[in-house]
Amino acid sequence: MRVVTKPYGVIEVDDRQKIHFHNGLFGFENFKNYVLLDAKQQPFYWLQSTDVAEIAFVLINPHIFRPDYQLDVDEEELMEIDIQSPEDILCFAIVTIPENPSKMTANLQGPVIINKRTREARQSISRSSKWSIRHPIIEELMAEEQKPC
Repeated sequence: MRVVTKPYGVIEVDDRQKIHFHNGLFGFENFKNYVLLDAKQQPFYWLQSTDVAEIAFVLINPHIFRPDYQLDVDEEELMEIDIQSPEDILCFAIVTIPENPSKMTANLQGPVIINKRTREARQSISRSSKWSIRHPIIEELMAEEQKPC
């Protein structure tokens, strides 16, 4: 399948990269079909709308900078996308990159959950007040590196 993307222009994607959000993402409820792409700069990914090229989100696995991150959402929300075991789950946080990239943040309060098996997805709201919508990625990575082994 050919997709017009924000970061790469027109590219060919595999069907296994397709992701469907029954309810869309918060603020983008009308856009339900996306593809998950590797970003050129790891550990990031792109979540690219297949309908509108300008709609694309940078994602990161929250465990990379917060190994203690726990997905804490309502069980019904996991059932909605047919999560049957923890192995089905891919969890991401949406990244905001300001003018100064060293100040980039991740939304750990609104995780993006993808069922690896079905490729159905949803954005949820964490029940934990520990996580905010603006966790500083670089600061968290540096703090993690400073911890004794």
